[in-house]
Amino acid sequence: MSESTAAPDGPAETAQQAQQSQGADGDAPRFTPGRPVHFEIHAADPQRAVAFYAEVFGWTSEDWSAFAGSPYFGLSTGTGVMGIDGAILGRPTGENPEVGGPVMGAVITMGVADYDATATRILEAGGTEALPKYALPGMAWQGYFRDTENNVFGIHQPDPEAK
Repeated sequence: MSESTAAPDGPAETAQQAQQSQGADGDAPRFTPGRPVHFEIHAADPQRAVAFYAEVFGWTSEDWSAFAGSPYFGLSTGTGVMGIDGAILGRPTGENPEVGGPVMGAVITMGVADYDATATRILEAGGTEALPKYALPGMAWQGYFRDTENNVFGIHQPDPEAK
């Protein structure tokens, strides 16, 4: 049986996992085991998808295609606060999923300060509404959209007054 320790923000982890997640100095963790650290958005037209997310959310990108051996754009979603970074890459099948078809992967939800203003930017940048704005009572406003590649993503505006 493995010895486990309780992580302050998450589930128990084995002593070996805790050691593997420690930085070089042994004190600062490099990652929390099990916590997402990267995402990838598939796109038939990666440059169009990069432009969409840059316009709507202000993300920045770096072309890592030479490193990856295929179209691959690293994404920075921000700095200094909670969040993760990711990438946009060419969709292996070359085709975007059909609207109304099943989601082919994880759905990413972005926190926003103003749901309505963000929804407007999404639509102006070529996105479409997948599921209209609705209240998570006492918590937030939530809704889902499709990007220019038909990937579904959500936006979430915290609001304890949402009803």
